[in-house]
Amino acid sequence: MNTKPYAHYLTRILTASVYDAAIETPLDPAKSLSQRLNNPIFLKREDLQPVFSFKLRGAYNMMEQLSPSELAKGVITASAGNHAQGVAMSAQLLGCEAIIVMPKTTPNIKVDAVKNRGGKVVLAGESFSDAYLHAVKLVEETGKTYIPPFDHPDVIAGQGTIGMEIMHQFNSVNASAKGPIHAVFVSIGGGGAIVVSGIFFLIPFASIVLTAVNMFGGFAVTRRMLAMFRK
Repeated sequence: MNTKPYAHYLTRILTASVYDAAIETPLDPAKSLSQRLNNPIFLKREDLQPVFSFKLRGAYNMMEQLSPSELAKGVITASAGNHAQGVAMSAQLLGCEAIIVMPKTTPNIKVDAVKNRGGKVVLAGESFSDAYLHAVKLVEETGKTYIPPFDHPDVIAGQGTIGMEIMHQFNSVNASAKGPIHAVFVSIGGGGAIVVSGIFFLIPFASIVLTAVNMFGGFAVTRRMLAMFRK
């Protein structure tokens, strides 16, 4: 992989503003799994974030850098899950309005979670693509800022703080093993986590093996999101 085009993201990650919203989650040893595999395995506990997901990191990092006039207008995103809650909580902390466009098929529990964070929910369409197109239309009509789930430099930098934490936590929790990190396994949904993991781990640490884990039915997403790292 040619990492030079992405090296500037390391500086963005190291200077990202996420900790007014997100917490530094623990890197916990997976004791039973480690014993079974005869290898030290660790879990990065992003499920302990206030919104139970790493998505808060990227949303807050981007929104915190908006100008006062942009915050006054508010933000919009399209999401049916964790990113929606991350944007809603970030808006709550920054004192701005957040419109979250969700497909009509979104479970009530997810809609209620966004509302409980102060987000204004707009239901549109039957799929994420429908919701996204409606969100873009609202951006054009209102002048609010669209907060993407992963494809923005400030969002990428915010998510990348996961890798930064893993690197400085690893030595302190790694008493049961010797040597550096050999491999990182990342579950894939939309692809944001694997992209930032690739940027943070593969640029300075070429020896680390980065593995994407996805359900069989989502294989096309996996191939698309990993294409940049095969160049």
